Amino acid sequence: MAETKVLKAQARDGVGKGAAREVRRQGRVPAVIYGDKKPPVTVSVAYKDALKFIYAGGFKSHILDLDVDGTVHKVIPRDYQLDVVMDQPIHIDFLRVSGNATLHVDVHVEFINEEKSPGLKRGGTLNVVRHTVELIVPANAIPEAVTVDLTGSEIGDSLHISAVTLPKGVKPAITDRDFTIATLVAPSGLKSADAAGETEEAASEE
Repeated sequence: MAETKVLKAQARDGVGKGAAREVRRQGRVPAVIYGDKKPPVTVSVAYKDALKFIYAGGFKSHILDLDVDGTVHKVIPRDYQLDVVMDQPIHIDFLRVSGNATLHVDVHVEFINEEKSPGLKRGGTLNVVRHTVELIVPANAIPEAVTVDLTGSEIGDSLHISAVTLPKGVKPAITDRDFTIATLVAPSGLKSADAAGETEEAASEE
């Protein structure tokens, strides 16, 4: 399960574009906490902290303890906006979560045991179809990653979600098909050799 991190915030007064601009001039990022059948709370986060958390990866799949002037709110980042020119955070939405809540989160995919894949040893290439997988998870049990074991995988194999062991209570959001996470494809040299062999075979049959 992902470790819960603490992010400091300050309560702020005022809403609207003018108030948000003033917050940014102070070196902070305006944000709002909403959900859990409670009124929204407007806050701000230090720009350097927001930048660090967002670009550390997995920002929207980690529960945070948002410390607002000493009052801790358990939240998950639901969305954030970046300046289209500077690529800097300009607003964050936080969703309150309770211990029994169920969430949809995108979780990073990691691959293990590459050295135990005969296909990769032969020069095959791992073609990653999904770098993240949307999961339905208990708020208190969000996995750090979806782990795909490459042991025994051969060139031409497709690795589906059904081959992944998910933690108890966790399930994929897509349920109508056994979707592909990655495929193991032949190296270009082997493809060329196979194609040449097929051409020779066809010629000999004529």
